[in-house]
Amino acid sequence: LVARFGESLPRAFSDDWVRVADDEARHFTLLENRLKALKSWYGALPAHDGLWQAASETTHDPAARLAVVPLILEARGLDVTPQMIARLRRFGDEESAEVLELILAEEISHVAAGQRWFVHICETRGLDPARTYQALVTRHFNGEIKPPFNEAARSAAGLLPEFYLPLTAARR
Repeated sequence: LVARFGESLPRAFSDDWVRVADDEARHFTLLENRLKALKSWYGALPAHDGLWQAASETTHDPAARLAVVPLILEARGLDVTPQMIARLRRFGDEESAEVLELILAEEISHVAAGQRWFVHICETRGLDPARTYQALVTRHFNGEIKPPFNEAARSAAGLLPEFYLPLTAARR
C-alpha cells in the first residue's frame, strides 16, 4: 500500500500502513515460532493465494485495494479467529490460542485503518463509502462474503453492517 499508493495520500496513510506492516511481520514471526515448537514450519501445508490475487486485481486503485484487503480479507480473519481460538483451547493448546488472541486484537486496528482510509478516499472523491465499497468488492473480489460475522470486532474497527451485509444477499 505504501509503495504503490503512499505518494498520492496524506503522510498519515503511510504511517498507518508501515505500522500495520510491522504488526504483520511480528504476527508471522509469532506463528512461525509456534509452528516450529510444534515440529512444523511455514509452508508445510497448502494455502490459498487470496492476498496475492487481491493485490494483483487492485493495483490501479487504493480504494479497491482497501475494500478487498483489509475490509474483506482481514475482516474475515476477525470473523473466524475466535472459533479457531476456541478449538485450540478444546484441544489443550493454550499457547497457540494466546498467539491468536494477540493477533486478533491487533487485526482490529488493521481493519480500522482500512476503513478510515477507505472512507477518506471516498469522501475526497465525493462518493458514498458503503455503495462504493459494495461496487468495488463486487468487481474485484471473487470469494464469498458469508456469515457468521464477528460484529463486535467489526464494529470496534468501524466496519458497519451496511457495508457488508448487502453483499451476502447479492452473491447468493
